[in-house]
Amino acid sequence: MALVNDHFLKLPNNYLFADIAKKVNAFKATHPNAHVISLGIGDVTQPLAPAVIEAIHKAADEMAVQTTFRGYGPEQGYDFLREAILKNDFLPRGIHLDINEIFVNDGAKSDTGNIQELVRWDNSIGVTDPIYPVYIDSNVMIGRAGVKDEEGRWSNVLYMPCTAENGFVPQIPDRRVDVIYLCYPNNPTGTVISKSELRKWVNYALKNDTLIFYDAAYQAYIQDDDIPHSIYEIRGARKCAIEFHSYSKTAGFTGVRCGYTVVPKEVTAATLTGERIPLNPLWNRRQCTKFNGTSYISQRAAEATYTPEGKQQIRQTIDYYMQNAHRMLETLRGLGFACYGGENAPYIWVKTPGSSSSWSFFEEMLYGAHVVCTPGVGFGPAGEGYVRFTAFGSQDQTSEALQRIERWLK
Repeated sequence: MALVNDHFLKLPNNYLFADIAKKVNAFKATHPNAHVISLGIGDVTQPLAPAVIEAIHKAADEMAVQTTFRGYGPEQGYDFLREAILKNDFLPRGIHLDINEIFVNDGAKSDTGNIQELVRWDNSIGVTDPIYPVYIDSNVMIGRAGVKDEEGRWSNVLYMPCTAENGFVPQIPDRRVDVIYLCYPNNPTGTVISKSELRKWVNYALKNDTLIFYDAAYQAYIQDDDIPHSIYEIRGARKCAIEFHSYSKTAGFTGVRCGYTVVPKEVTAATLTGERIPLNPLWNRRQCTKFNGTSYISQRAAEATYTPEGKQQIRQTIDYYMQNAHRMLETLRGLGFACYGGENAPYIWVKTPGSSSSWSFFEEMLYGAHVVCTPGVGFGPAGEGYVRFTAFGSQDQTSEALQRIERWLK
């Protein structure tokens, strides 16, 4: 008989946002006349930029003509997009990469989960806490995380708490860890890391032969000039870090699906005999085996984000969401909430009042104000006592939600 991978059985029954949807649907079933506004799930609401739409139309028309039709594309991505990435996302920051270090994907979520296939199942991992759930869950699936205790911590995972008490800056581990996950600007807290702090992590990785998986999906929202957009702004990072980027939140591609991963040729991992193996060709082999490439239409759409018109239009949309974030910060702080993030990221991390747990406050707000947030504990043990709000709603809906919260609290 076929035996199940019982590591899957260790996971919670539902993904965090499936649990939220279940609770929201139950509320709607018992309150059919209530209009629920979601400030919880990080999906975008504004339409694609006109330059992107034009590129999609043009690419679709090409697929209707035999001479310009395209079937399977290169698993690594088309050169026209990879060259645009190099010239626009990295060269202006003094970062020199090779085109074969760029791997286009169908969104960062896929690669941040799949990348752990490159290292042995018994590698130790460290994560900031709270954390994007995919990092942990994908390691649970392969058997790397161990067992879960009553507080929600996995036995083989080193948790590095990010709380108000330490300014949401994770402490460098006092012992060696094989793999470290970092995400900045951070999801869910919306906080950022300075260049000097990021340099400490690179130095730690180089000293301890640690591999860093660095998620930069929200780098386009950075407002402060001294905040790094890429870990490769730090000298030495090419030897120890793999970086993930996404067009989902940058350009509204949550439904279009496109992103990319950077695997420098200098990044290596060791065999049990001590031989150093470059990870770039291994990732290329993995992609050629398990991935047929991102669609041509999506890649042409992504290429359009780098045109002068595309850059201007996308900046306007990012500014639109950040106006939401600033309005949310002002209103929620005015109501007495302790709020974090929202200045260089589209997420607001809010301390629940009194001793309210994350889920209880979520339900109180849902039933009292008909507004959805995300329980912080769903992102890890250190998220208990917090909730996450997103700035990705429309400005009208965001204003209405804030007014409801204010009326509910008063």
